[in-house]
Amino acid sequence: MATAVRPNSPLPSQGDSYVYYILTGDFPYGSKLFQAGSLCFLRERTYLHSITCSRTPTHYLRVTMLDDSSVVTVEAEVLQPVNEEEAAFLLAINTLNERLSCFLVRQSLEEAVKATVGQQVVVDLNQQQFSGVIRYIGKISKNPLSSPLCPSYFGVELQGDGEGRGHSDGTYNGIEYFKCKQNNGLFLPVNKIQFISVLGSNSTKEEPEPDVDEAVPVKVGDTVGFYLDDVFRRGVAMAVYKEGTQWLVNVCPEEEGPTDVFRDIPMDSIVKEGLLGPVFEPHKAPASPRRMKRERSGSGEDLESGRQSLDVNSMVQITLDKGNSVSGTIRWLGYLPNIKHRMAGVELDQEKGITDGEWQGMRYFHCPPKRGLFVKLQSCQPDMRFQSESPTLLDPSAFRGTDSPQVQANSPPLRNGTAVCVLKGRMRGIQGHCNSCYMDAALFSLFSCTSVLDSMLFKPTLPPSGNIQKILRDEIVNPLRRNGFVDARSVMHLREQLTEKGQCSSFATSEKDPEEFLNLIMHHILGIEPLLKLQSGGQKEQECYYYQIFIDQQGDMVVPNVQQLVERSFLSSNLKLAEIPSCFIIQMPRFGKEYKMFSKISPSLELDITDLLLNSPRECFVCGDVATQECAECFRDQMFADTGLKQFCDSCCRQVHSHYRRKTHQPTKLHVPQEFEVRSHMGSLRVPREKMELFAVLCIETSHYVSFVKYGPEKENWMFFDSMADRHGDENGFNIPIVTLCPEVAKYLQLPVATLAMEQPRDMEGVAKRLFCDAYMYMYQSKKMALYK
Repeated sequence: MATAVRPNSPLPSQGDSYVYYILTGDFPYGSKLFQAGSLCFLRERTYLHSITCSRTPTHYLRVTMLDDSSVVTVEAEVLQPVNEEEAAFLLAINTLNERLSCFLVRQSLEEAVKATVGQQVVVDLNQQQFSGVIRYIGKISKNPLSSPLCPSYFGVELQGDGEGRGHSDGTYNGIEYFKCKQNNGLFLPVNKIQFISVLGSNSTKEEPEPDVDEAVPVKVGDTVGFYLDDVFRRGVAMAVYKEGTQWLVNVCPEEEGPTDVFRDIPMDSIVKEGLLGPVFEPHKAPASPRRMKRERSGSGEDLESGRQSLDVNSMVQITLDKGNSVSGTIRWLGYLPNIKHRMAGVELDQEKGITDGEWQGMRYFHCPPKRGLFVKLQSCQPDMRFQSESPTLLDPSAFRGTDSPQVQANSPPLRNGTAVCVLKGRMRGIQGHCNSCYMDAALFSLFSCTSVLDSMLFKPTLPPSGNIQKILRDEIVNPLRRNGFVDARSVMHLREQLTEKGQCSSFATSEKDPEEFLNLIMHHILGIEPLLKLQSGGQKEQECYYYQIFIDQQGDMVVPNVQQLVERSFLSSNLKLAEIPSCFIIQMPRFGKEYKMFSKISPSLELDITDLLLNSPRECFVCGDVATQECAECFRDQMFADTGLKQFCDSCCRQVHSHYRRKTHQPTKLHVPQEFEVRSHMGSLRVPREKMELFAVLCIETSHYVSFVKYGPEKENWMFFDSMADRHGDENGFNIPIVTLCPEVAKYLQLPVATLAMEQPRDMEGVAKRLFCDAYMYMYQSKKMALYK
């Protein structure tokens, strides 16, 4: 089997090593701005010389940019080191913000370094996910003469539904890197790949596990024969793996019975049978009239056994070997090739499966890797936890003394296609129960797709705070990120702990506001450092965890955006940010369902806080030079733009205020950092912008909280979460949380303000109305600052 081809080495003729960096912030140099996400390098001996010969700390490094080969002097503060192999993968990502995101999140980059040829992956192609196999890893072009590094790509052969959607046969620019059918091959950067661990593999990168399809005679899904207790039996291979030097087959016997008893049989004792014919295609498979009638009915009822009806999306339990059981949700019902029983494709709640919804190269449903299982339908029992005759979820006493499911392995936040795969669907997200929506929506927003506040999970604490932190981490956040679902018991466990510790006697039963919960758990329980540090008019610095917008009625704004509201609120209160926050939580000017100042608010995907920072360099509103004065009255002047605080250099300030309407204005002097005073005389200088990105929005309508989460970089990458979207049963039933994708949001984000104002909420597509009309709290993050806080 082929081995992985690794990224290229530095220029061999130079006999030199290189040090690579990525910019984590925008940096101006002369008339050019180098944006965050740009990659650069310098010779290792040059770097060592600069730090050993300098008598003072090295604040600047002279580096060569990999993207355009320009040589610039960059402030060391915005540089983060990256090793050569990671730099090659990052260089293949063309969009700078996606490149920076890949570096900061780390998971995909770390998995890319470990990836091997033959490994199963899921690729993002035109906002759809398809399965594939890595056939090549490395560069697909020659190194530029001015650069020691070339971008490294993954050559992938598409499988299943993705066949025919590629662009090559493994050839690029006339050079063959691997072989596959025409239009089945793709060359992709790391941010378009989701890596799947090889099934049953415990091997290292240097010694990859042999490809099961090529190295062993039995594949998953094959019908096999074997001897058990001196009796010859038949079954289906559910997994093929290696323990030490011995190959084993996990077999589901075909004998009748209420459960599937999986058995591990040595490969030497297996006889392969039957499945040696052409590839099976479901729509071409012969079916009896009786079978076709059952499949068309969609009832999910097993007519042969007369058992209780089970359908797609039914929650079930399955008994495995030695009495062990697993639970999950039926995602597919039907017949598999050469198996006479009606089968169920089940998405398990935990990683105890052997597939992602694929059987013998044909995809039947989608689920995360190792969470799918194909079993006989008669082996599925209704999950008694969700039956109306079971102990009710509405009775808080039913949870006391019950151990909530825990996931102690720390899991990273979900992004892009992985977020969709894990989170999308019914019984996804956090299950609501007894007025818990304010907590469900807040927790889903803060932890599902971002790590900006993961310090809450790991900051050292003392009892009883440590117990609450453990519940938050192991019973809520980790299960959400790993399994895509948190049941109501876990959140109730947290609420009871908050009540028992005397923090609030009604936390387990009453409706609260998100800010009340956040302030309690961040400040009083976990004691994390305040997220915001504010200063007003030279007074003592104030610290807080979220910011409430207070402004007078604004007749000139019909549909404001968040940028406008924050700027006006800061100006009216004479506030500045003492430092750049890693997380900026902003509460809108409204009070629950009773009053909201604006019928619509447009989300600002980026929040520019440059002009809100205390003693930070700012840009002249007119000429772009370093600003020296600020004018509050000019901010409200109709002659100027609708957004942005107004500050000027000395020359532009005199000109602007020479107009008779503005002669009475009283500009205030700004603090200009010394290095900018010096550098501004050297010529044109651009002030770097400090921007934060929107990652979640909490909304409220009729006393019920829901949330929108940004799971990827594109404008369409939004998901909507409702912890009580549906319900099973009446008094003795339970809530069904649902996560849906809502790409329609992007359409309204691009509308002109006048057009958006005319949109009738009832006519807006999907759930877009909720985002624009019911916004309660916006959450922004600075991934750059999250590195340090």
